[in-house]
Amino acid sequence: MFLLKKVFQLRDKANPDNEKPFLDHLEDLRVMITRVVLTLLISMLVCFSFQDQLMVIIRKPVDQVMSIHESKMLPKEVDGKNWELARKIEHALVGLDPATAEHLLSQFDASTRKLVDAVRLLRASAVLPAEKRADFLQHAKADQPMAEMVTTLLANGAQPDIDAKGNLQMMSVLTPTEPFMLSMKLAFFAGIVLAFPLLMLFTLQFILPGLHTHEKKVLWPALAVGFGLFLMGVCFAYFAVLPRALTFFFEWGLSMGVSNDWRIGEYVTFATQFTLLFGLSFELPVVVMVMVKLGLLTYESMSRTRAYAILAIVVTAAIITPTPDAFTLCLMAVPMIMLYEVCIWLAWFDARKQRQADEAEERERMERLLNEPQQEEPEGGEEEDRGDHWDPSASEEGWKAGQEAETPSEESDASAENSDTPQKQDDTPAEESDTPPDNIPGEEKRRMTDL
Repeated sequence: MFLLKKVFQLRDKANPDNEKPFLDHLEDLRVMITRVVLTLLISMLVCFSFQDQLMVIIRKPVDQVMSIHESKMLPKEVDGKNWELARKIEHALVGLDPATAEHLLSQFDASTRKLVDAVRLLRASAVLPAEKRADFLQHAKADQPMAEMVTTLLANGAQPDIDAKGNLQMMSVLTPTEPFMLSMKLAFFAGIVLAFPLLMLFTLQFILPGLHTHEKKVLWPALAVGFGLFLMGVCFAYFAVLPRALTFFFEWGLSMGVSNDWRIGEYVTFATQFTLLFGLSFELPVVVMVMVKLGLLTYESMSRTRAYAILAIVVTAAIITPTPDAFTLCLMAVPMIMLYEVCIWLAWFDARKQRQADEAEERERMERLLNEPQQEEPEGGEEEDRGDHWDPSASEEGWKAGQEAETPSEESDASAENSDTPQKQDDTPAEESDTPPDNIPGEEKRRMTDL
């Protein structure tokens, strides 16, 4: 509820001319959630039809883990795929008679047959003590390059078996419904990536309602930048961070003597959450710049509180990372700190641009005020010249016409005054004469005279 109130206050601040009551905000929230759910449902159904391709994509980092692990154990001249093929061939030769085994080997090239011999010698040498391996290789009539290859493989811990504890197995499920739910989970996360621009649009329309025309024009480029940053974070996690994180966990398990039997469901959950969280963390510039535009953050406050922001980023990365290890924490926190520094520079450029615009406007206003007295005189003269109207009295004919028009009106006014005069005298005779009438007695006449 506290978070909702803060969001509603932000909406009212973004659009102060159209403040709404609390229930209207809840109605807008309901509309936004409905749009988001419908968009995710449609994108999820679209991605569900490509579940096989999605499974290949999500398994690729695991294959890279095996290739990275094997590249560390194999000599530089040996390719990982050829080594895997040689191990399979050597495993297939077990139990065959020499003639059949020789016929099977003849189906492959010389380099593959050489790797098969190396796997054989590796398997036999692995059961011997370290001090007896050189004599065995010499007794097996291995040439110098072959003996050096086997010695290097033994030193690096290469395994001749296909299903050794170092080989990653992750196709196990424990419940009958897990494969179907796995496909739904993959489609859901892929749908989030596919529909992310629309999800951002609906969210911004809810948080920042009542956008003006020029603000809507800026909204689409902002959405494009936000979606680009999200894809950048997802790709950075998928191609660079996730394989190295899996390799770290894989080799850590091997160092403890633990078999890496990863379940496919748990791996998919880890991989999808890992990539999506990186994508969302790369949205930090969009969130910060929106707050800068709204006036909630400034360049000065961001630069002054940089240390607190870095601490908050580290704590946030520790909370949202799917694993509790420090390695994954650093992989997420370091890019977020770098992006925050980019936000500070962007806020500085925005403040400088706004300051330059204000200074240019002030200079233009001052120049207009300085030039205004010089421009008033010719403009006023032109207006006075253009405002001179023709006076009929300027000519003799016009003056006579004006006198004739005034004469009837003066006569009518005089007759009206004459007609009103007797009425006023009849109505107020006492006010026009100060002498008392003769029919009043003498005592009263003297009293009225004294008054």
